[in-house]
Amino acid sequence: MGVKTFSRGDIIFRQGDPGDCMFDIQSGAVDIYVNFGGTDEKKIAGLSAGDLFGEMSLIDYSPRSATAVVSADDTEIRDISKDEFVAFFKKEPIKIIDLLQQMWDRVTKTTQDYLEACQTLYERQETGAEKD
Repeated sequence: MGVKTFSRGDIIFRQGDPGDCMFDIQSGAVDIYVNFGGTDEKKIAGLSAGDLFGEMSLIDYSPRSATAVVSADDTEIRDISKDEFVAFFKKEPIKIIDLLQQMWDRVTKTTQDYLEACQTLYERQETGAEKD
């Protein structure tokens, strides 16, 4: 587990990259984007010291689902490899609770976004039906 220092604008990983580690922000800040640099770019999270990110690639072995961009100079980030994953949580068990809370927040937000999209679609269909 090594700690590296990054500058504002540095890219930690890009959407679609293979994932071989997760990250623990020691200081500074990181923003998470989908479709980074595209016309439909969307910031989905702003993270700071104590936050973990990139863990899903270690859990489900999938490519990175978003791009992580450093948003503050002198940001220090510890990388945690697949081999170090279990040892990390044994050494810092409170981080398990932090990670579960972060994952729960993501699931909650995704569910809210989905329900809002369903409501919008329903309302559009109802409005369209009334015009006919």
